[in-house]
Amino acid sequence: MVEFQPVILQDPDSTLRATYVPEAGMICTSLSDDGTEFLGRRRGLDAYVSAAKTMGVPILYPWANRLGANTYTAEGATVTVTPGVGGVHPDEHGWPIHGVLAGNSGWLVDEKTENTLVASLDWSSQPDLLAVFPFPHTLTMAIALADRTLMVTTTVTPTTAATVPLSYGYHPYFTITGVPRPEWQIETPSMRRLAVDDRAIPTGDTSPWAGGTETLGDTFLDHGFDQVAAGAVFSVSGGNRRITVTFVSGYGSAQIFAPLNDEVICFEPMTAPTDALRRGTYPVAVPGKPETSVFSITVS
Repeated sequence: MVEFQPVILQDPDSTLRATYVPEAGMICTSLSDDGTEFLGRRRGLDAYVSAAKTMGVPILYPWANRLGANTYTAEGATVTVTPGVGGVHPDEHGWPIHGVLAGNSGWLVDEKTENTLVASLDWSSQPDLLAVFPFPHTLTMAIALADRTLMVTTTVTPTTAATVPLSYGYHPYFTITGVPRPEWQIETPSMRRLAVDDRAIPTGDTSPWAGGTETLGDTFLDHGFDQVAAGAVFSVSGGNRRITVTFVSGYGSAQIFAPLNDEVICFEPMTAPTDALRRGTYPVAVPGKPETSVFSITVS
């Protein structure tokens, strides 16, 4: 078992703490306040590193959610990926899911203070990464914890003349300790829901989602959306606790996931919809112009 060195950030304005593990894929493994945990830690860090079993707040990169096939064409490059090779992991149907950075040890810490952390990954430094996503760039995550808010800023900087597709996201697992799941209240913004087939791949059909507040109850959610406005707010609350996720900028798509077999709910910020690399429905970072996306998690 590998011994990882966590980085613990302390909110100067409260007792809120965040734990990141840069050498295990720059994953956030804990967000806690005086012993109360707000992240679903599920199978734990070892399962994330060894088998890509997601927990905490992992980055999904270079694609969030699923690809609809093992081949995609983006920015003139046709790529074939193989589950089990180069960090590619299959979903239950055998298609690639959640990108290739689970447990990746290539992150380097650039800056650290009591409540901030900046780490970067040179995509070109790992041939396996270039094989599945042949677009040289630097990926940077800047984390700041203050005023009971965890701010996550992600920047993609092209390092050659190649344009870089932006189809990534994050998969935060939230829980309200001590409050039964059926009693949780969730709040979502208005946006557009994407219909999916039996493999959870968008069909092209859409419908409006009014948003608002509702009780989660025994509802199963695994819904994808686009047309998410900058500044959109998602939240889950129960008892005297509330967790709010704000899509500050750069995240025009989302996934809401609430399984029935686990006391968690996920509001997943995504720069593009599911299967965007295959469909060309993604924004890009062009040479000389780094692209940044921001989301935040507030615990109150």
